Amino acid sequence: MKKKVMAPGSATVINAISTGSGSAFGIDLHVTAEASLKQSGIKCSSNPDVNPLLMELCVKKVLDYHGLNTGIRVKTSSTLPVASGLSSSSATSNAVVMSTTRLLEEEYELKPMSDMKILNMAIDASLEAGVTITGAFDDASASFFGGLTITHNLKRELIYHEKLEKQNILIYMPDRKSLTAQSDVKRMKLLAPWVDMAFQQTLQGDVFNALTLNGFLYCAALGFDSNIALDALDAGAIASGLSGTGPSFVAVVDEKNQENVQEAWKKYPGNIIATKINNIGTKVV
Repeated sequence: MKKKVMAPGSATVINAISTGSGSAFGIDLHVTAEASLKQSGIKCSSNPDVNPLLMELCVKKVLDYHGLNTGIRVKTSSTLPVASGLSSSSATSNAVVMSTTRLLEEEYELKPMSDMKILNMAIDASLEAGVTITGAFDDASASFFGGLTITHNLKRELIYHEKLEKQNILIYMPDRKSLTAQSDVKRMKLLAPWVDMAFQQTLQGDVFNALTLNGFLYCAALGFDSNIALDALDAGAIASGLSGTGPSFVAVVDEKNQENVQEAWKKYPGNIIATKINNIGTKVV
């Protein structure tokens, strides 16, 4: 028996590191996890190849929760760039926890784990693996539920959730990685008063302007080139900003200006990925 789960990545509206409150929305790039039973032990593999610690912790937490000692094999594949600010770690932990628990629930006729329990277990594993600073409840909830989420990360409180209009999303991915856990937290916390202004904009429904403001603020703190976002805006993007702690930039674009934004970004070394907003979230497939 096997269980396969797809979990989308997410793009940042408000990075929660400076204030503890954040916002993100799902994007149509995914981590897919396939869990199956084996005689004993935990065996995790991934494509592309990444450190299996996070996946192993996810599986162990599910086994401990259900009080089982069976063997589990999990394989993941991903269309999400790693260490890019697009929630690859949150998507991985969501997909692995859900695929493992749904497999065990069916095999052993167990009571299904609730959505919030899966989400919190995935965040606990991410914190234990050291791949997140705040637990990334904003990113993880956007990956899990799809659409837009507004959150208090430290309380793990979902303040608001809604589906968004299907917009085109462009992602500029430079030729570098940026590990969230290695970012300069002290410098980001200096932004708190101004990031809070952007967060209040989000609460009032001005999501895309808040995304842009947040992006410029974190570019300043983390040393990224804000001209990347400015060039997207100049080419007609609805919004553009740094996602997470970088290095990727996101632009929200309409059909009319998508090609113009892509052309504006071609002068920068790296890749441009075209995708859309995801309103579905993490699901068994």
